[in-house]
Amino acid sequence: MNELTPRQIVEELDRYIIGQDDAKRSVAIALRNRWRRRNVSGPIRDEILPNNIIMIGPTGVGKTEIARRLARLAQAPFIKVEATKFTEVGYVGRDVESMIRDLVEIGIAMEREKAWASVSHLARDRAAERLLDLLIPPPETSSAESFEIEERRSRTREKLRAKLEAGALDAREVTVETVDRAKPLIEIFSGTGIEEMGLKIPDGLEGLMPKRRKGRRVSVAEAWKILEQEERDKLIDHDAVTAHAIRSVEESGIVFIDEIDKIASTGSSHGPDVSREGVQRDILPIVEGSAVGTKYGTVRTDHVLFISAGAFHMSKPSDLIPELQGRFPIRVELHALTAADFERILTEPENALIKQYAALTETEGCRLEFTGDAIGEIARMAFAVNQKMENIGARRLHTILTSLLEDILFDLPAERLRDVTIDRQTVADRLERIVADDDLARYIL
Repeated sequence: MNELTPRQIVEELDRYIIGQDDAKRSVAIALRNRWRRRNVSGPIRDEILPNNIIMIGPTGVGKTEIARRLARLAQAPFIKVEATKFTEVGYVGRDVESMIRDLVEIGIAMEREKAWASVSHLARDRAAERLLDLLIPPPETSSAESFEIEERRSRTREKLRAKLEAGALDAREVTVETVDRAKPLIEIFSGTGIEEMGLKIPDGLEGLMPKRRKGRRVSVAEAWKILEQEERDKLIDHDAVTAHAIRSVEESGIVFIDEIDKIASTGSSHGPDVSREGVQRDILPIVEGSAVGTKYGTVRTDHVLFISAGAFHMSKPSDLIPELQGRFPIRVELHALTAADFERILTEPENALIKQYAALTETEGCRLEFTGDAIGEIARMAFAVNQKMENIGARRLHTILTSLLEDILFDLPAERLRDVTIDRQTVADRLERIVADDDLARYIL
């Protein structure tokens, strides 16, 4: 996926996001530039920094979805954070470096999944052998009888293995041993400052608390999962997983900072503005490129891609401190959605809401269909409600459809609901009164 051209990246984004072509082009170029940088030779490679992006536009127009889909295309560690959750250093709250520590955790989880996938077949075989040992305990017999008994045991084991693979033993119960170990005191309190100081808790400290094995009575199906997990953990190299994850974060990580407009100063030199500016100044070195201490070691942020977003209703990008503005050189504006956009959003993307609800009702034997004029009416109503009250963009479609389909979703499974067609009249009958009544619309839609 990393080798997609910008045009191909936009085509992939088009499968899930309607419109916003300028934003798609900007993030596509940013993603492709990362691949280009990795293929640059010589010392200049380290000098090529990512062009961070500010996306400006109202809520619900696709800012977060563009960033999230971009990360999936890149198969890169991705985290979304809200700027308003951070506080200036010295105050109670989350410090800005925690976004990088959380990104590292996500990177490690991704690398661990890859490592597990590479050993899954062997881990499953080993878990099956351990499970067979539980189902057929080793015999206690004299040496004279051992060969004959072992032959019988081997044949029985082969038969049980076949049944195990076929799922015929899933309901039988066995006792498996799991590790029950209290965490050392230093590990319990690790989230209160040790990571923030960049200190790594040595693995050897786990030995401060003795491991206790506790027997659990579970089904064979669950036991197989437990044992397979243990075997996967034994087979992978955890140090290599951590090293790969840190390299992936440093080279390919993406941080999406939402609501950055909420920490923009409005011109006052006291009160909340002072705190907002303090948060901006704390974010600045992370975006510029710095070393962040984590419990896995130091992580450099020089080549992490930062994408920020905000509605900027009460402020504008120029209200951010100049140094931070300079670190987000690419600015793209996302446009408010029209009724025509809503109509396309309902049907065209691969994860369109109409398709989602059809898939949900199909699980109960109900074939749900929407006529073209019904979809147009839903789009018109969503647009109208957004115009009358707070504009929440495409999220309004969720509330409209939830209200429209509430009775059907409540009554399923019902024999009378095998084939359901929603037409324009059904939409009008169900929603017209709610849309027309501002008070009802405010609390329901």
